[in-house]
Amino acid sequence: MYLPRHFAETDPARLHALVRAHPLGTLITQGADGQPVADLLPFELCVQADGSACLRTHVARANPLWRAHPAGQPVLVLFQGGDAYVSPNAYPSKRENGKAVPTWNYALVQARGPLRVIDGDAAWLRAFLQTLTQRHEAAQATPWRLDDAPAAYIDAMLAAAVGLEVAVTTLQGKFKLSQNQPPANRQGVQEALAALGHPLADAMAWPAEHAAGQAVA
Repeated sequence: MYLPRHFAETDPARLHALVRAHPLGTLITQGADGQPVADLLPFELCVQADGSACLRTHVARANPLWRAHPAGQPVLVLFQGGDAYVSPNAYPSKRENGKAVPTWNYALVQARGPLRVIDGDAAWLRAFLQTLTQRHEAAQATPWRLDDAPAAYIDAMLAAAVGLEVAVTTLQGKFKLSQNQPPANRQGVQEALAALGHPLADAMAWPAEHAAGQAVA
């Protein structure tokens, strides 16, 4: 990933927050034919007290993904945050000198690490799915639980799934939020997106405490 210094996000808390806010990640592996393979999967980020982290997910047993990769194969997982088109008209400087072109602002996190397949461990899979369900059902008026379905049905569903875990060795963030622009232009971008009613206007604003000291190109 091309990562200019002024777009690099290194704060683990902000990286973890993006992953948790956008947990549907793209798992990129290498197929048996040497070609890249992408699978869209819901991930759960687990962070230990020492700061180490792993990503957990599951696939259908019918999915060849879990059979196609040897234990420990390095993989890449991408998490896409907010994004927004930025018109040159958002920059006050454009009105002064005309030197502006369109761009796209966005935030993403990529995680790398070895892939581990968890097959035949019903307790692991059940615990993972309970955690995943509780997180995503929390906003429901009446959260659904695994126990709401017949036990035999859940057991059959568990038998038809396989767990996956990626031990995160590298976590990189690219938050391209107009940090390479002077403060007036950054403010102009936020105001332009807000005026359009863009749902991600606030997400696309670079916090003032992070803007200080950022390079301007």
